[in-house]
Amino acid sequence: MKTSETHISYRTRGRYFSLGELEDGKHLLIALHGYGYLAEYFIRKFHGVDTEKYVVICPEGPHRFYQSGTNGRVGASWMTKEDRLTDIQNYVNFLDTLLENLKDKTQFKSITLLGFSQGGATASRWLAYGKHTFDRFILWATVFPPDMDRQYCEKFNNSTNYFVFGTKDEYYTPDKVHEHFHELNQMNIPFEMLNFNGNHDIHEETLLSILHE
Repeated sequence: MKTSETHISYRTRGRYFSLGELEDGKHLLIALHGYGYLAEYFIRKFHGVDTEKYVVICPEGPHRFYQSGTNGRVGASWMTKEDRLTDIQNYVNFLDTLLENLKDKTQFKSITLLGFSQGGATASRWLAYGKHTFDRFILWATVFPPDMDRQYCEKFNNSTNYFVFGTKDEYYTPDKVHEHFHELNQMNIPFEMLNFNGNHDIHEETLLSILHE
């Protein structure tokens, strides 16, 4: 007997964590975590940000899982290869709704979007396929999604873009980093590459230097 696949729409809920108070005139930093993080813990990497000037928002990926076996530590991810187009549409809708909600509450002076590791592909697709524009866009320890529809690449001309990697990243050699940066240039997407002495992580000094520009 032939099986068939069907999708339905339904209402769901997503969560985020914040650092600093929502106030008119503040800058907004939205940071998307990597694979296996929970937003509650990822946001701790931004405790060095000046919350008198910035409010930090860390949304959480919709797919939670036990990191080992069937209990213990829990992590989250943005998507897998299974039914990936549905997952992309769902998280773009979630993130669009989140930012609309924040804008309804507060007039921001600027908005920065940072995507770390797996969150970098998520952030790239959100910028490309979503409703919002950003003043800064930061790909951190990650690469541009290779399957991105090229017709959307022009949207990245509306932001100041950074490509940030540690010199000791466990997942990307320096040669591979430069190869991916060259690919961005070939697509005519303007990125500035920044390197720091460190591994696959958020480097506070480099982050603060970007936010202070």
